[in-house]
Amino acid sequence: MRNRLRWRAVCITRKAFCLINLLVFACAFTIKAEETSSNILCRPELAPSRRSELADKLRAITGWRDLGFDQNGALRPGRAQSSGGSPTARDLLGAAVTGKNVLILEDASNRSDVVFCRVNPGRWTKDAAQRPPAYVILIDFADFSRITGDRAALAAFNVGWGLLHEIDHVVHDSVDPQRIGEAGECEDLINRMRRECGLAERVEYYFTLVPGTTASAFMTRLVRLAFEQRTPEQNKKKKRYWLVWDASLVGGFSEDNKIAAVR
Repeated sequence: MRNRLRWRAVCITRKAFCLINLLVFACAFTIKAEETSSNILCRPELAPSRRSELADKLRAITGWRDLGFDQNGALRPGRAQSSGGSPTARDLLGAAVTGKNVLILEDASNRSDVVFCRVNPGRWTKDAAQRPPAYVILIDFADFSRITGDRAALAAFNVGWGLLHEIDHVVHDSVDPQRIGEAGECEDLINRMRRECGLAERVEYYFTLVPGTTASAFMTRLVRLAFEQRTPEQNKKKKRYWLVWDASLVGGFSEDNKIAAVR
């Protein structure tokens, strides 16, 4: 799995100091990773308001009413019985909490090299052979605040869904598609969770320019991402919903092929 995730990370342009930063703060979690029974940990710099936002979204998706972060920044599902939510999401999050990898959550808001969310391999600076594999999940909370669109699509795409997407890359070693028009194996699993929650499903992995939008370095670049949902009253027909945002603010826009990827 590390080889595939490393290949994904190499495909993303980043400066050398980013890797150095990963090594330093991965080491900072040595004690906490050993003191907690959860393998999902927040960096100390992740503000309480951000932690609450993440926990609120994950509670709604999983149905775990007591889910939250403890005083050490460890994510805990809680002991209360689940109420609604997605069984598939509970399985994924439970596997991550008790799994063999350490996942470190970092606030990457307003970073130009992060589009919504991204996962990078980490590396321990001391006693690496005795420690579990570590991964850093970068979350750009600001990007999620810049989205507008249909209510049904907004419910199916938020910071909770973004985090689960990155967790699935680590837990199941899933990959994103290389061609447009596909959701990919990772989003196929996330879409199953959305169905279990009664939400619209993501149509494809790549977002595209809004029709009529001109690609220019001096103009707003509006892009859109499609979601679909089938309801009984629509006689098996799917209704399409859209999310729209300015790619010049969120990032991820490609001048080469006029499409971009979003976690």
